Amino acid sequence: MKCQDLLRMLNDYVDGDIDPAICKDFDRHLAGCNPCRIVVDNIRRTIVLYKGEREYTLPTACRKRLHEALRLRWEGGAPPARARKPSASRKPRTKTK
Repeated sequence: MKCQDLLRMLNDYVDGDIDPAICKDFDRHLAGCNPCRIVVDNIRRTIVLYKGEREYTLPTACRKRLHEALRLRWEGGAPPARARKPSASRKPRTKTK
């Protein structure tokens, strides 16, 4: 099995929805391919981290900005640069000697 083959079927492998014979090929490949093993381990850890977490609702303005940035990225454009507004509670920085 080549790395490209593994990556193509990776979701099914991680979900356990793949033929056991192919799983053996995956396991053999992972035993000898550190980059693919890292990818699979990261995906598994991400699933474990987020499986038990609560869902949080984003504020409407934040959600709209995120969706717009993702849409632009998906279409091949870059999200517009956004100037950071200073917080009203933040004091201006002063240089110390």
